Amino acid sequence: MLEIQGVYKESVRRPNPRDAPHPRYHSTMQRAYTDDDLIEAARQALAVEIDGLRAQLPRIGGDFARACRICLDCRGRIVVTGMGKSGHIAGKVAATLASTGTPAFFMHPGEASHGDIGMITRDDAVLALSNSGETDEILTIVPVIKRLGVAMIAMTGNPHSALARLATVHLHIAVPAEACPLNLAPTASTTAALAVGDALGVALLKARGFTEEDFARSHPAGNLGRRLLLRVQDVMRTGADIPKVRSQTALADGLMEVSRKGLGMTAVVDEADRAIGIFTDGDLRRALDRAADLRTTRMDEVMTRRAITVGADMLAAEAVHLMETHRITSLLVIDAEERVVGALNVHDLMRAGVV
Repeated sequence: MLEIQGVYKESVRRPNPRDAPHPRYHSTMQRAYTDDDLIEAARQALAVEIDGLRAQLPRIGGDFARACRICLDCRGRIVVTGMGKSGHIAGKVAATLASTGTPAFFMHPGEASHGDIGMITRDDAVLALSNSGETDEILTIVPVIKRLGVAMIAMTGNPHSALARLATVHLHIAVPAEACPLNLAPTASTTAALAVGDALGVALLKARGFTEEDFARSHPAGNLGRRLLLRVQDVMRTGADIPKVRSQTALADGLMEVSRKGLGMTAVVDEADRAIGIFTDGDLRRALDRAADLRTTRMDEVMTRRAITVGADMLAAEAVHLMETHRITSLLVIDAEERVVGALNVHDLMRAGVV
């Protein structure tokens, strides 16, 4: 109790705001969520997003085909734009288009009105993503796009929006509901935009006759690029690094060549460097089993005559398949005249990332 001016009052501690639950979490932490609650919430979210994707199927029609034609007829690039969450989706759509045969890039609409709109040329086309179709940053640059005479494809959830009305082609991508229980956070709508963007990329890919080799060329650092583009000549040993000896060479000297070059084998060649056989560790074991003399035994007496050979232009992936089929670890590389021009083993292919 405190006495203030002769009056006794009850001492009350002023509440500390830090003691109160944070308003951001207060409503969601009223009760502890069980594991089953969390699993059910996730399943419900996925179900809503699946419904949103199903809603897109009947809308893929004439307008979608027109959008594809705009992209196929475009002599420049597809400039993809979007703000906020739609901007993140737009960036991925641009990346998908660019990697599947349709040159494209992302342009931030906010930066566009401060100079970046100069990225757009008269040969380009624009793909604008906005769920509301009323995004100010995009609508601000539409007059400039129109002035350039550039075709514009709009993907919105509102066919009556300003962006939908101003577009050359409108793709309606509305969803029945967001996965967010408040129906506020962009969830199902962004998934639908991403899926329709993917559908656009796939349709254009097929129309262009885009192949695995084309995909590999735009993904040279990926596994597919290495498998499809790398050839034997890119990984084989050449010149003085090729292990090779003449047919009359003594077994002891042949072993020294195998040891020096570190491929676990050596080619056996004639005077013209043509491959007449190969000597491997398996041949060495067989020679030792019959007590072959290292000094007097010739290489052509212990070599394998039917050597597995490949051409320098063979795909490295095919060389791997050949090794696996024949259960070998090394290959000789020959030219059209059967001269040895290279050699490689499984470790060379592993270093190149093919295996």
